[in-house]
Amino acid sequence: MSEQRTISTTAYYTSEERLTKLFESTARRSGMEASTLEQYKTWKEQTVTNLHELTGLNQMVRCPLEPKLIGIEQMDGYVREKRLIQTEEGVWMPFYVLIPDGIKPGERRASMITPHGHASGGKYSPAARTDIPAIAEAVQTYNYGYGEAYVRRGMIVFCPDARGFGERREAHLQGDGESSFLNSTCTALNHIAISLGRSLTGMWTWDLMRLADYIQERDECDASRIGCAGLSGGGLQTLWLAALDERIQCAVVSGYYYGYRDSLLKQPYHCGCNYVPRLWNYVDMGDIGALIAPRALLIESGTLDPLNGSRGLANVTEQLAITRQAYCLWDREDRLHHHIFEGGHRWDGAAAYPFAERWLAER
Repeated sequence: MSEQRTISTTAYYTSEERLTKLFESTARRSGMEASTLEQYKTWKEQTVTNLHELTGLNQMVRCPLEPKLIGIEQMDGYVREKRLIQTEEGVWMPFYVLIPDGIKPGERRASMITPHGHASGGKYSPAARTDIPAIAEAVQTYNYGYGEAYVRRGMIVFCPDARGFGERREAHLQGDGESSFLNSTCTALNHIAISLGRSLTGMWTWDLMRLADYIQERDECDASRIGCAGLSGGGLQTLWLAALDERIQCAVVSGYYYGYRDSLLKQPYHCGCNYVPRLWNYVDMGDIGALIAPRALLIESGTLDPLNGSRGLANVTEQLAITRQAYCLWDREDRLHHHIFEGGHRWDGAAAYPFAERWLAER
């Protein structure tokens, strides 16, 4: 028997209770409380400014995209391009473009950005790279191949690597081992970013804004019909992009819509990418969703998703009630939909695909 090298701890003096009380007394001081459309517009303008400052988006500097084509493959029913764009000086984002077969000369299609979440290998999971065994398992576990599913519905799909994932992993997680390949350097990147007045959330949002810039330059893409859909961390990216970029006409947020207290304060083991300094003092997640109104927004929630927190779906519906207030002011409740499915933390898609087809249909 090995010698015990520690002593027993009989009491713990933690800070969680104090931080919870602090949350309850200081959180959501700038939440959506408007009772008229004019009040909402004033609130939105100020909140967008606040979020740009909190995330560091106001520090980002545009640069030439300098798009590069890396490769083209003909798949079953679509072409898969691999491309690069420069999102800020010296920062490059690789992504797949999935282009359905049969686009006629001069025809312009709706586009869908499909950011990934964690345990995805980055762009490979939404693009359904099931020829890679580790990705095949992730696609099966999380129903991750939603990018390919959208291209099979006739949309042009963009599957990017978020910073810290895939071909954008930082040095300490680079390599071909399965764990390194699937996972990310999110927390390390966010630690550095917040020390410089930025945040990973802000940098992710910026990169997707630059991807939307690129989409606008493609002849076969209809710039008036751009959507975004993602699971988990991809839901985070979708939520923030749609909230802060009016070009996104339809958003599908899966597995990432809940109150911060139950899901991030009480479950503090989640990835560091979820945290933006002082964000909770200003808004909760339902307020961010309210910024999307009156554009189309679908929320997907699994009944057994642990990210919902200890109160389950109640923690989701409370935030949706905040968001719904904004849609009511626009008299566009028909553009906000909550799809609940039996299951855990995964993409469902049963409502997400027809929802995007409806709201991105040619007009």
